[in-house]
Amino acid sequence: MAPIWAQETSGANGSGGSQQGGNAQQKKSPPGKAQAGEKKSQPKSGEQSQEGKPLPQISPEARYDHQGEATFLLQHLFKFRSPYEGPNSLRSRDETELSDTYTLYLGVRLVRNLEVYIDPELAWGNGISGGLGLAGYTNGDIIGQPVLRPYPYLARYFVRWRVPMPHLVKHAGEEEAAQEQVGRAPNIIAGNVPAHRLVIQVGKFAVSDVFDTNAYANNPRTQFMNNAFGNNLAYDFAEETRGYDLGLSAAWVNPNFAVRLGTFAMPTTAGGPDLAYNFPDNHSEQLEFEIHPELIPRKLPAVFRFLAFRNVGDMGRYRDALAAAKPGLPPSTVAVEHPGEVKYGFGVNFEQALADGGNTGLFGRLGWNNGATESYNFTDCDRFLSLGAQIAGTLWRRKDDRIGLAVAQSDISSAHRDYLAAGGMGLNVGDGKLSYGSERILETYYSYQLSKPLSLTLDYQYIANPGYNRDRGPVSVLSARVHYTF
Repeated sequence: MAPIWAQETSGANGSGGSQQGGNAQQKKSPPGKAQAGEKKSQPKSGEQSQEGKPLPQISPEARYDHQGEATFLLQHLFKFRSPYEGPNSLRSRDETELSDTYTLYLGVRLVRNLEVYIDPELAWGNGISGGLGLAGYTNGDIIGQPVLRPYPYLARYFVRWRVPMPHLVKHAGEEEAAQEQVGRAPNIIAGNVPAHRLVIQVGKFAVSDVFDTNAYANNPRTQFMNNAFGNNLAYDFAEETRGYDLGLSAAWVNPNFAVRLGTFAMPTTAGGPDLAYNFPDNHSEQLEFEIHPELIPRKLPAVFRFLAFRNVGDMGRYRDALAAAKPGLPPSTVAVEHPGEVKYGFGVNFEQALADGGNTGLFGRLGWNNGATESYNFTDCDRFLSLGAQIAGTLWRRKDDRIGLAVAQSDISSAHRDYLAAGGMGLNVGDGKLSYGSERILETYYSYQLSKPLSLTLDYQYIANPGYNRDRGPVSVLSARVHYTF
């Protein structure tokens, strides 16, 4: 699925803000997102600016909103060097696959600061090699599980409650002025919200809707297609097969920083469709702290997000699987899974707007997890680094066009390496044996805005050591994408 941009930031950076999206997902990829920045509200109609001119009228707050998007993504994998294959290998063949996803974003404001959202979704098509063989998968907007039926489903249904925190405003007379005007976006109803607020969200949505978001690299439907740039690959965030989850998040948001907490259900099997939430055996918690330092004078502030997560579930450990393996047979973490096993990790996420009101900027992520417990939710990765840039087309008089260029490197722990080398199967990698090498990805794209609702994108991905195996690859994937909003 694609992460939707239901998350709220503290609005310091024009490139950030709430995000949208929603994507059908492959075996374990996050939902895709498009973003919509939050803008500071203006004084009410009739007030005067410092120049003495009347300020524009602010339109009344909307009571409901409905939007939609359709994404068609065509990918071609070119045949590559592959001396052997395992059950989870990327298949070496000339292969072309098409995926298409359709999402509606329906929301209503019941009373001031209380909103309800429902997102029906439909996903068709396939990903190359059935969604297997890579830590950073090439299409973040597909379902790679053949057991999932191509019928409509509810991707999200949740309630968002904004609680004003007026005691944080210095003077009582400033309370009404301490508002931010939120722009319209998927799962965001336009209107004024308190600048100092507690945001509580409960229901079904994606963990990645709220945590580890980034203005330049978050949405495979409009930005980078590879999962390595949609999220931190070392962040094994809880989700069911399509990429959504049941849970609760709370965010303390103000103009200078934000703090987010969340607790979510864990799948009952690795990458499975069923969820379970019960202490002490099955649950997932995350904590994120966001700040906005001014690193470059006369530029928008940077945004840094510091993340920690902890999963508890029916998981196995790689060393236990190796010790329990029978002679001549590959190890299996499934054979050593037990309730209450723990996986934890940390991440850093940054973005820096450079020009064009934040549409041109830099981004990056750094991630680490303990690497002892099996990858259970998202992808096989224990160490992660990505860097990239988005460039708006202002210089060549195409202000709504975008160029993206990014690189990423994924690695796994020594226990994880030994497990794969002995023939073990990971969440989505496993060649039967392993000549270890870091999986490295380069992706570049050009997005052409044909009209206001329609964009066309050409994308190229180069992948060295697919599935952490130096014996295979390198891999080239050429993609074309059509994205339509309504």
